[in-house]
Amino acid sequence: MARSARRPGRQAQVTGLFVSLLQACASVGPPPGGPPDKAPPKIVSVKPDSGAIVPNFKDDVVIQFDDVIDEMAGGGGGGGGRGGGGVAGLERQVLLSPVHGDVKVSWHRTKVTVKPKEGWKRRVYRLEILPGFVDLRRNRLDSAKTVLFSTGPEIGHARIGGIALKWIEQTILARALIEAVPLPDSAGYLTMADSGGQFNLTNLQPGRYIVYATADENGDRRRGVREAYDSTEVTLDSSSNVALFTFPHDTVPPRPRAATSLDSTTVRVEFTQALDPTASFDTAHVHVLELPDSTPVATTQVLTQRQYDSLTNAARAKADSTKPVVHDTTPHKLPPQAARGPAGGGGGAPRSPAKAPVDTTLVRQLLARRPVPSDKIVVRLVRPMKPEARYVVRVAGATNLIGKKGDGLIGFAMPKPVVSDTTHHAPRTGRP
Repeated sequence: MARSARRPGRQAQVTGLFVSLLQACASVGPPPGGPPDKAPPKIVSVKPDSGAIVPNFKDDVVIQFDDVIDEMAGGGGGGGGRGGGGVAGLERQVLLSPVHGDVKVSWHRTKVTVKPKEGWKRRVYRLEILPGFVDLRRNRLDSAKTVLFSTGPEIGHARIGGIALKWIEQTILARALIEAVPLPDSAGYLTMADSGGQFNLTNLQPGRYIVYATADENGDRRRGVREAYDSTEVTLDSSSNVALFTFPHDTVPPRPRAATSLDSTTVRVEFTQALDPTASFDTAHVHVLELPDSTPVATTQVLTQRQYDSLTNAARAKADSTKPVVHDTTPHKLPPQAARGPAGGGGGAPRSPAKAPVDTTLVRQLLARRPVPSDKIVVRLVRPMKPEARYVVRVAGATNLIGKKGDGLIGFAMPKPVVSDTTHHAPRTGRP
């Protein structure tokens, strides 16, 4: 069979294509790309819109961004349940409430979708989009956005605000998990306190609420049995402010765990947890026994650690006030820079202006409303204890912060007395 001849037109087309490609590769032009993109991703829209009423809503909430979002943003993969650890991945970046159970958060490049695993109920929903979404260039969105929509009920106009505090530590609780549960329901509206412990929940319906503040240490957005929290009931009309004093709700009674002699007539006892500062705790609850015969040693006073420190500081200040004041008349040379003074009116490098102090007046006033809990007491004795003798402290009725009472024994030993060396030594002459 004869071979068919090649068509010259097709050969010319192929040759021309290669020539065009070579010319394109050899052409000199501006490099691809441009200045590095440092702009954070922006939220273009959220569906449903904030304020929308969408009866029989079945779809996902859609958060649309102007750029591709990093699926691993927030420290893990997107979606999934809480599991044994904290919330991870994209799920960390949203708070959907009120819901029972987990929330499914899914990644779709420039979109993130949100839906409760229990499905949508007839409620007013609050979706808080938290700071922390990042794009593929690691640009971070630092602003937050709140969207409220309803699947039937009217959206309210009341608010609950306030501050979360650490009662024992006497400070603010930053980033506290806040939950306002409308009674008689058991699912509440969630938000996070800011770095100053303050929070604000808006667009609530009037009614009765239990408001919780929790130190969400494991990040699972639930009140853990070992996590410090506090709660208060609020009858909400239009607006209410609350202060929440978080503390561990330990159901195990307190026990003494250590005892130390501060001096010959004073013993400090430490407990396994903080004690109720309002509970009666005096010499009838604390007994000191000398071993080995368990001989009672009379006690004269039982103080909290704070009371003991206050008395000790007052006594020290009184003693210092009676000492004669000695004025230092030794001449001191100024450093060369200070001696020369500012050169040319400038005087060296300019100092940066001092930062204005943070106003903590409100925090101090709120914390002053309650006595400070402590895990220590100080026992004062009628007579001195003996050096190198052993003693036992017996405690009855120690009460923790939720009213659990515990008893216990703890032993300690008095130290050996220090003997000062009063021997006179002749000065050494350097001779053998």
